[in-house]
Amino acid sequence: MTVRIQTAEFDLGVETQALRGANAAVGALVSFVGTVRDIHDGEHVSRMELEHYPGMTETSIETIVEAARTRWTLIDALVIHRVGVLLPTDPIVLVAVTASHRGEAFAACEFIIDYLKTAAPFWKKETTSAGARWVDARETDDAALARWGVVSMNASPPRP
Repeated sequence: MTVRIQTAEFDLGVETQALRGANAAVGALVSFVGTVRDIHDGEHVSRMELEHYPGMTETSIETIVEAARTRWTLIDALVIHRVGVLLPTDPIVLVAVTASHRGEAFAACEFIIDYLKTAAPFWKKETTSAGARWVDARETDDAALARWGVVSMNASPPRP
């Protein structure tokens, strides 16, 4: 398992080839790349700034990947998350998973990205035509995580 937090852009081809390597047991490699959108909540986004707590962030993501490993039989996993100032179309995150079978690789990759969206300690600030604003987790992100049987730290407690 590899977890990296970095400011530099990553090369999808290089990263996935390194993850796959020459391991003949790998029958599937599934990857997800998230990018900065130019529109959010109807506002034009000119830039996004991501902040994190070094050390704490990596540990949190490693815990997320280990949770995926307990659910599915994975060969390896890679998570690269960028921080700093990013512009629309810039890649933010890469999640890549290898497994013997595609079903496990797809499920684990989706689980990891759903978990990252709600549980990883990142703070996003968007600059729009209306000014700068911090981005909160969305209810749809909490719902995506809930389908895995995990309650988001951002989710409101159930009402009586």
